[in-house]
Amino acid sequence: MLPVILLLGLALLPFQAPLANAQTVLILGDSISAAYGIQREDGWVNLLQQRLANARPGTRVVNASVSGETTGGGLARLPAALAEHRPAIVVVELGGNDGLRGYPVKRARDNLAAMIDLVRGAGARPLLVGMRIPPNYGARYTQAFERMYADLADATQVPLVPFLLASVALNPALMQGDGIHPTAAAQPALLDTIWPFIDDLLHEIAGAG
Repeated sequence: MLPVILLLGLALLPFQAPLANAQTVLILGDSISAAYGIQREDGWVNLLQQRLANARPGTRVVNASVSGETTGGGLARLPAALAEHRPAIVVVELGGNDGLRGYPVKRARDNLAAMIDLVRGAGARPLLVGMRIPPNYGARYTQAFERMYADLADATQVPLVPFLLASVALNPALMQGDGIHPTAAAQPALLDTIWPFIDDLLHEIAGAG
């Protein structure tokens, strides 16, 4: 006779099956998406999961963001994340740390382009998230860094969130003391900035199905 626990598990399988087909949104980011300096549950990624629970039940969010991550680190981690989670959408929120470390813009662009190729090769849809760096890095570098995202999005025909912190970066009350990371109070604004892009991609996937 099968153990009672195993029988219960088998009985639940039909109800669990839809979850296996749920759309997964993978967030591959740095400290901005890893909720640096605040409670993780207050971060915009967790707020995204909460919104999707109401707007699109069954959609799952996986936060693979790591504070301090660079485009090189993200590129190295992406294949395993794609294989494990099989996402429908991959949000690439990387590059800020490359800029803050003064890495060559071409290196960051090449890494981002490689990630876009990997995402598409896995049958998922990429969403590129732009970032900006402080002006003290010099006009030439900061402008080239910002332009990198738009140029890459145009070249690859990938949707682009121009600047995730657009609505909070110039408001000291919504930024932590380092002037780089947003506060917990700023997180709903970050979600509102990125939400239309994620929602559009989910609509496209639903329409294609």
